[in-house]
Amino acid sequence: MNPTLVAVGLSLFSAVAYASAAVAQERLAARSAGSGTLRLLARGAWWWSVTLNAAAALLHVAALRYGTLTLVQPLGALTLVAAVPLGARMAGRRVTVVEWRGTALTLIGLGALLVTASGAAPDEVLSLPQALAVAGTTAAVIGVLARGARPGLRHATGSGFASGVASALTQTVTVAATDRSEPTPVAQIVVVSLLVAAFAAGGLLLSQTAYQGGLGAPLAVVTLANPLAAAVIGLTLLGERLQGGAPGLLLALVGAGVAAWGVVALSRSAPEPPAAPADARPAGLADDDGHPVAAVLALESGPAAYEPSLLPRQPSPGHLTSL
Repeated sequence: MNPTLVAVGLSLFSAVAYASAAVAQERLAARSAGSGTLRLLARGAWWWSVTLNAAAALLHVAALRYGTLTLVQPLGALTLVAAVPLGARMAGRRVTVVEWRGTALTLIGLGALLVTASGAAPDEVLSLPQALAVAGTTAAVIGVLARGARPGLRHATGSGFASGVASALTQTVTVAATDRSEPTPVAQIVVVSLLVAAFAAGGLLLSQTAYQGGLGAPLAVVTLANPLAAAVIGLTLLGERLQGGAPGLLLALVGAGVAAWGVVALSRSAPEPPAAPADARPAGLADDDGHPVAAVLALESGPAAYEPSLLPRQPSPGHLTSL
């Protein structure tokens, strides 16, 4: 079976699972306004959303086994696309013209990237020195970006970089663990796995900080910085190549630009919900842009995790708020 088709299929199912989990989380939050964390943990619906998130994460990891970083990571934007109709349906409204336009642009851009980034299943992994070098360099860059307590696009950029690196390291672990021709030392797999956990957690915390200043722009930055970081690692260290030479590179750049345009449109397109009383809004989420898919991208190295204590407390069915 064509590994590219397998990677695309797995990425699509992963995106739908992430979007469904975000919708489930939002609906639970709307019905449980004012409930504490322990009460949320006692609800079966909350654990159902956690299960969806876990399934989405596993599908993302599987996609990284069959597809290159330059292919799989941009497909993370499909989560936005999948969440648009789900969010609209849960809100009892129709998808707006702006949302359709953003969805179309995103799909067209991803289609161009799909043509140029397709190829054989990945078979190269980062050596331990390379993994440590990538981790150290990324940590230094994130440290510079995250300086200062005031949230902003710097934190969103750092979150995207951390998530992209986490996915690159995840691919190394996945390929190394399943490659029987050249067994990888267990110690190397363990060390890289620990780095994956550290960068995934760091990406989540940075995204939560970034979203405190509003959702629209940080959401778009996280979504775009993630595949950028992964592509740099794939093209420079893992021997990944774009198809078609110079024309293929041009097509990839155009596709990336069009997809970025669509992501920005989707991150700003949803109608703003009615404002909740100040005492009913959770700390850190006072400036809410009302985007229907922001909860999905508290991940996004792919895998998402949710903090029940940060769930939105205002009743707004179909409106997913950043966590």
